[in-house]
Amino acid sequence: MKIETLRWFNNRLEMIDQRILPAAFEYLSYDSAASVAEGIRSMVVRGAPAIGVAAAYGVALEALRLSQHLPPGRGKDGMGVDSVNDSTPTLALPDGATSQSTKPASGQVAGYLQGGWDVDFNAGMEEGFKVLAASRPTAVNLFWALQRMRKVWESVAAQSPQQTAQRLLAEAHEILAEDIRINKAMGTNGAALLKDGARVLTHCNAGALATAGWGTALGVFRSAVEAGKKISVIADETRPFLQGARLTAWEMVQENIPVTLITDNMAGHLMAQGEVDAVVVGTDRVAANGDVANKIGTYMVAVLARRHNIPFYVACPLSTIDLSIATGKDIPIEERSVEEVKGFRDCHWAAEGVKIRNPAFDVTPAELVTGLITEKGVILQPDAQGIRKLFG
Repeated sequence: MKIETLRWFNNRLEMIDQRILPAAFEYLSYDSAASVAEGIRSMVVRGAPAIGVAAAYGVALEALRLSQHLPPGRGKDGMGVDSVNDSTPTLALPDGATSQSTKPASGQVAGYLQGGWDVDFNAGMEEGFKVLAASRPTAVNLFWALQRMRKVWESVAAQSPQQTAQRLLAEAHEILAEDIRINKAMGTNGAALLKDGARVLTHCNAGALATAGWGTALGVFRSAVEAGKKISVIADETRPFLQGARLTAWEMVQENIPVTLITDNMAGHLMAQGEVDAVVVGTDRVAANGDVANKIGTYMVAVLARRHNIPFYVACPLSTIDLSIATGKDIPIEERSVEEVKGFRDCHWAAEGVKIRNPAFDVTPAELVTGLITEKGVILQPDAQGIRKLFG
């Protein structure tokens, strides 16, 4: 089944609401930078590459929204600039989902600047960039995408707002398509590392749902299966938001790839019993020295893998490597709401009044990483020198 985590439909961005999977399948519709930022913050969309793509569309949507308040622009040929028409097909309802619909995102707002022809386009765009940048601090793809969109915006500053909006939308479309191409290249490179019959453990969700399609870590599994290898996946449930249980397991079931779900505290036991051949995870940010920030609990898995001599691989597009961050100690770690630890949805299990911590990510030192799987190849025993070569 082809999973379209994000899609452009009827001049709106639509994103699968990952908070309700696998019980229900639903797209939410977004029409502004503010609404996309809220979708990122509330984890309707998550995973560093998907967040980056969403942010790019958030910028384009804000430009489209603001440009609607201004007189139509005229291109060099004298023709007016129209909005893009879309012919994206509707995704078929996955097996097991109870519903599929598209509705406006909860909390969607019209934007920052309202009114008639006096809307300040540039000020509105700056505010759009600002609110998107504040949505989630750890995922470097967010800032990579915003920087790329800002460069495009600045390059067409002499054009009308309508022309600018169309150029930004075209760039967002390209970022989405590029993400899928990169994921498939990583998948091919990573699949070569897995032996036929491998039992591979993964943490959190680094699949199609975390990207524009295909996936990073789960993309490696998809590519291995496409290459004719028989692999099986062990998915940590990934407390507290249960991305492994709700999302990774669901994706693998949709693909008919054998998957076994375990609680996070079972990983060490399975490794000790010889039931894990490799670990492949994704990442939200990699420092210049190869330290890896990923979903909380990844460091624990890496330590266990090293103890049991199991290779620990990280699937990582180059856009996730942050050369401005020297080491993992400098990576900002998001602290999320304590409500996520108290319970899930309508079920609560924590005692009232108990002190709770909820860091969303941890940092795995480069020394525990067997290899970084990128679209340009695999860096074994990653370090600053090896990473710099990728950007040479």
